[in-house]
Amino acid sequence: MMKRARLRAALVDTFAMVIFCFITGMCIEVFISGLTVEQSIQSRFISIPINVLIAWPYGFFRDKMIAIATSMSSKQRAKTAADFIAYVAFQSPIYMVILFVVGAEIDQIFTAVGANALVSGALGVVYGIFLEHCRRWFKVELATAT
Repeated sequence: MMKRARLRAALVDTFAMVIFCFITGMCIEVFISGLTVEQSIQSRFISIPINVLIAWPYGFFRDKMIAIATSMSSKQRAKTAADFIAYVAFQSPIYMVILFVVGAEIDQIFTAVGANALVSGALGVVYGIFLEHCRRWFKVELATAT
């Protein structure tokens, strides 16, 4: 039964990651970084299998970061800070590689990753809320549950 719960958690985390990253990534790439729509679509389609691979590990990483932060402080700010740090630390290196693969120029890569890191304060928190809603919608416990 636990294996089924873990699989369900992984599937929901994957669903949330793919949907969220496709939409937000395309907006950042086209409207902020100056990638063409074609480059962004290529980037988004390359990112889907990557997001499938990293979704559950990221959910696990995020849950652990939040557990650590909230053990030090029960304030909402601790959870918000943990969402921010987890998203930037986990996603930025992966995003840089994706942009390099699709042929983005170095300045575009740094702009996109830098903008993503700055926007990640909001994105990480918004993604955390979205992920928690997806988990509730699909009646899934935390990804760290064993």
